[in-house]
Amino acid sequence: MVYRIFVEKKKELANEARALYNDAKAFLGISSLTDVRLFNRYDADDITKELFELSINTVFSEPQTDITYENIDTEGACAVFAVEYLPGQFDQRADSAAQCIQLISRGDRPTVRSAKIY
Repeated sequence: MVYRIFVEKKKELANEARALYNDAKAFLGISSLTDVRLFNRYDADDITKELFELSINTVFSEPQTDITYENIDTEGACAVFAVEYLPGQFDQRADSAAQCIQLISRGDRPTVRSAKIY
């Protein structure tokens, strides 16, 4: 079974989202833009539910700086899109997460995919 988690930086620490917001307003001239939110999405396969739950706060996120969601609310968003690596392309974020989970479980390496949701 594939397990999914969404991770977002806390508002005061969301520097990448803030920079993207400023760039969109300044360089693209999108003056009606009110906010930009940025999520990292992780899909983990070949993993137990217990190991996935343990990995949420140890591998996929830092509880001090991140907020995790099982689902994200896109109500009221004018646009939502995701960017992910194509099959065969190397995804360093997903590979690092898979290696960390393998170290925690001391078992086989799970399959992890990641994407950025804007």
